[in-house]
Amino acid sequence: MDTKKLTGFVTQNAIYIVLILLVVGIAFKDPRFLSVDILRDILLQNSTRAIIALGAAFILITGGTDLSSGRVVGLSAVLSASMLQISDYPRRFFPDLPELWVGLPIVFGILAGLIVGLINGWVVAKLNVPPFIATLGTMVIVYGVNSIYFDMKPNESQPIAGLRKDFTDIGSGFVGPNGPYSIPYIVIIAVIVSLIVWVIFNKTRLGKNMYAIGGNVQAATVSGINVARNLIYIYAIAGALYGLGGVLEAARTGGATNNYGNMYELDAIAACVVGGVSTAGGIGTVPGVLAGVLIFGVINYGLTFVGVSPYWQLIIKGLIIVAAVAFDIRKYLAKK
Repeated sequence: MDTKKLTGFVTQNAIYIVLILLVVGIAFKDPRFLSVDILRDILLQNSTRAIIALGAAFILITGGTDLSSGRVVGLSAVLSASMLQISDYPRRFFPDLPELWVGLPIVFGILAGLIVGLINGWVVAKLNVPPFIATLGTMVIVYGVNSIYFDMKPNESQPIAGLRKDFTDIGSGFVGPNGPYSIPYIVIIAVIVSLIVWVIFNKTRLGKNMYAIGGNVQAATVSGINVARNLIYIYAIAGALYGLGGVLEAARTGGATNNYGNMYELDAIAACVVGGVSTAGGIGTVPGVLAGVLIFGVINYGLTFVGVSPYWQLIIKGLIIVAAVAFDIRKYLAKK
């Protein structure tokens, strides 16, 4: 393989090479890191983050930015958890609420995210507010609304706990006999969501329009694409994914507070950028986003596993983010 082909291969597969090198480096330090138990734990802990990052990818590919995702996660987590406590829990959020079918609060949580996404899309598409400012405002509003709800009597800002087993099993249960080879439900859900998003990205008109808008919004408009309508759809889908992520996070941890999801938006954006989603818009893939999530998952879990200080982990994460953005900008300038 000549130098040019080798450079091209490394450029196209840099994210996967970095992921492999991280795993190999940590495993060299402690071979136990390659065990099936560790792999399952990493997938379990990062499944909700993968769903949230896929939602953020929709917005980034259009050339926008969504800062509200973390607070939407918190809203959906609190909303669903507040309606799914066991009947004899001493501090029930709704003391007189009858036992609901588990799917109903889950749908409410997802709908809450979808509604926030619709509002974001409408503000961006119809009022022409830059996505950064629009979603910054929504982030603050959603946190305020969630905090008011969380502070209602009799809860008064107490962590919501005592969740029903049929709900927490979604986040911590698994398929197969108990052991290292069992597959968590939450991982299966993340895989299904990833496949659906891949189909939207690659096989639907909305996906093609999304890439066109991110590539050149003026050209997309001239070619007959209804940019405003497509943006509203895209922000709504992203919001629904944030809502699903929040519901699953509550199920996984067995509780919720109004601070759930704090800073998740930055993690989601970082995973997308590291995974090859262009900051200029128009470029991004589902496998790349998932690889970006796994890189940060390996950093958080793996470096802690081998005893690296959390402060050094932050430095390493920051360096990876800066390097990924610099690499993306170089590719963009070369293309121009």
